[in-house]
Amino acid sequence: MEAGVSGGDPLPRLRRPLQRGAEPRDPLLPQPPSGGGGTVEESTAVEKKRKPLTRLNIHSAFWILASIAVTYYFDFLQTVKETIQADSWWFASGSCLLAASSSVAIYCILYLEWYCGIEDYDAQYPALIPITTATFIAAAICFNIALWPVWSFMTPLLLFIQFMGVVMLVSLLG
Repeated sequence: MEAGVSGGDPLPRLRRPLQRGAEPRDPLLPQPPSGGGGTVEESTAVEKKRKPLTRLNIHSAFWILASIAVTYYFDFLQTVKETIQADSWWFASGSCLLAASSSVAIYCILYLEWYCGIEDYDAQYPALIPITTATFIAAAICFNIALWPVWSFMTPLLLFIQFMGVVMLVSLLG
């Protein structure tokens, strides 16, 4: 007896679409009605009626509002201004590293992807992503050290909330 031919074995049901030459279906994609009465036109009409995902969702709104609350209630901008005026070496280093990280990211997105049309720039230039990540992490560490005297153990949490708020705000733009 061949493997998977017995009546109670689920393997023949899984292999049948492949044996008939049909493409395997992704379970996460919308499927046509399984009643057998649906046609291809009906399934494409259902797909066309589905609304695209909105950019502003609850998750994005939460992080943006949390970032605004941190900026307001912790007097974030005033604290950063005072830290800059105090000639903090750590803050200056973090700012330079953040500028370097942002420049590489802008180079990748604007120049390589939009201007040159290279969609998979991380395959052609594999060092760009790790360099950008390392400089961003170093900048985050410098900012945490620079602002630690002000907020102590709350500093990493506050900076993370600000980071997520900026990321969600940027995601709304593009």
